[in-house]
Amino acid sequence: MTSPLQQKIKITGPSVVTANRTADGVVIWRTGSKGWSLDLADAAIVRTADDARALLAEAIEDDLGAIGAYIAPVEVRDGGKVLPGNLRERIRVKGLTIEMPVPA
Repeated sequence: MTSPLQQKIKITGPSVVTANRTADGVVIWRTGSKGWSLDLADAAIVRTADDARALLAEAIEDDLGAIGAYIAPVEVRDGGKVLPGNLRERIRVKGLTIEMPVPA
């Protein structure tokens, strides 16, 4: 399997890096301050393949805090509102699509 950093990265608009928090699987986004946020609005937005590759590399290094990091498209609306850029991300930003069982 090819590493995400070795794959050809094509950016067609504003993008972010997203992953899942290792502690509980919650969706998180990479911030400009090299951290993670639960809020898409806090995500660092990149617009070039080189910037996306750098942000992804930094996110992948944080394998204790997050797993499965990848580049995802976003839309930036008037006023700076950041919205998911495709169906997959719209689903992920809303959280779980099923009710989790309560541990016994």
